[in-house]
Amino acid sequence: MIEIKTANDIKIIKEGAVLLKKILKRTAKKVQPGITTNDLNQFAEELILKSGAQPAFKGYENFPKTLCVSLNSTIVHGLPSEYQLKEGDIISLDLGIFFKGFYSDMAITLGVGKVPPLAQRLIKVTKKALRIAISSAKPRKTFGDIGYVVEKYVNSQGFNVIRDLCGHGIGRELHEDPKILNYGEKGTGPKIKEGMVFCIEPMVSLGDWHIKKSSDGFGWETIDGSLSAHFEAMVAVSRNSSIVL
Repeated sequence: MIEIKTANDIKIIKEGAVLLKKILKRTAKKVQPGITTNDLNQFAEELILKSGAQPAFKGYENFPKTLCVSLNSTIVHGLPSEYQLKEGDIISLDLGIFFKGFYSDMAITLGVGKVPPLAQRLIKVTKKALRIAISSAKPRKTFGDIGYVVEKYVNSQGFNVIRDLCGHGIGRELHEDPKILNYGEKGTGPKIKEGMVFCIEPMVSLGDWHIKKSSDGFGWETIDGSLSAHFEAMVAVSRNSSIVL
């Protein structure tokens, strides 16, 4: 069942989302060759606790860290470690908080130093896929419409969407209904209605869309080792449009 949020709920969720964006932006500025992914995790956790929020991911389904750090072929849920970032890596930072009774969740992908042109293009295409998806998240459309436009655009660029991972509703729980696929058919799935709040998160691969579990037991990576990128934004649906929280 898809929960409809009140105007006051959305006001509080937006407050948390704005806080999360600031924390994620400051964490992203720390990305440079030589820093460890554990360093990034520790920095993000300290910022969250100082802000009065709580980490959303730490302890969720036994995940032991605050920040998901996914490198190169890892798509999501990568476990921070003592790995030192190298020039040319691409890194996805996925972070969530619990604030005033509601969850917020965001992700970005960026290059470490100078990255190859194809990796730059992968990041650019995935970020644009998110913008295109948000433009389709309007009342009276369906969640299938969102998946359709994401897949159509990504495929037109010669890349593939990850089909076994998806976006989700969010609110009092970190993951709520509905599941928001990055592929689909127009007019299918639940209708988008005012008061819905959800996370849209295109995940894109340079190669095969099939996935496998990472050796750390938490991450998911491309089965062929191809590079992947991931962006995630929270959206609230208003009467006539959608609001990026």
